[in-house]
Amino acid sequence: MQNIKIAIVIPAREKSTRFPGKPLANILGQPMILHVWEKCIQALDKQNVFIATDSDKIKNVCLGYGMNVIMTNESCLTGTDRVYEASLKIDADILINVQGDEPLISPDDIKLIIDKAKLNPTKIINAMTKITSEKEFFSNSVPKVIFNQKSNLLYMSRAGIPSNKKHSFIFGYKQVCIYAFPKDSLELFYKYGKKTTFEEVEDIEILRFLELGYSIEMVKVSEASIAVDFPQDIKKVEKILKGY
Repeated sequence: MQNIKIAIVIPAREKSTRFPGKPLANILGQPMILHVWEKCIQALDKQNVFIATDSDKIKNVCLGYGMNVIMTNESCLTGTDRVYEASLKIDADILINVQGDEPLISPDDIKLIIDKAKLNPTKIINAMTKITSEKEFFSNSVPKVIFNQKSNLLYMSRAGIPSNKKHSFIFGYKQVCIYAFPKDSLELFYKYGKKTTFEEVEDIEILRFLELGYSIEMVKVSEASIAVDFPQDIKKVEKILKGY
């Protein structure tokens, strides 16, 4: 296998619409971004793990914990645009984007995506897992995944898909926010300069790649992670971290 350089980038924005200041939200006495970073450095050497932020406040907290921080523009449209800006200062062939609101993310799942990326260095890869509840299936904060028999993404939506005539929950898969991006794909994504049609409507950034003609391989991972979309999600995460 050729020597492929890998880096993890964790985008962290302070001005979240649904949850302002989310990366610094307190989880068992520590900021959420620290929980995510600690999971990432179990998957990859910490010298290759970076926080990408537009916030001096987030930067200072992260530096206090010894993290690598790269400052990006406040005008970035998405976390992936932020990863591209960070990639300009990182010596890596493939960038692994791990969302900063996944404090329960599994290091083994991150390693799985890294290994898949090394085997397919020109392909965009995104994690997914099975949906286990009707509530999650119909939640508009959960992107649902439709893929073909080769596990390539067909579409992703906040609506409950696949649906049926009764609009009932039969089964489903949801996106887990671990992505692998070849560096050149990030450049095209960023330089497009605006959100694509379905990306704009769904507010799901991976759709920009799909709409620009990229093939995206979906990889099944564990059900360990819970995304923190709203302040009330913190309690669910803390219960799991406490072991009950």
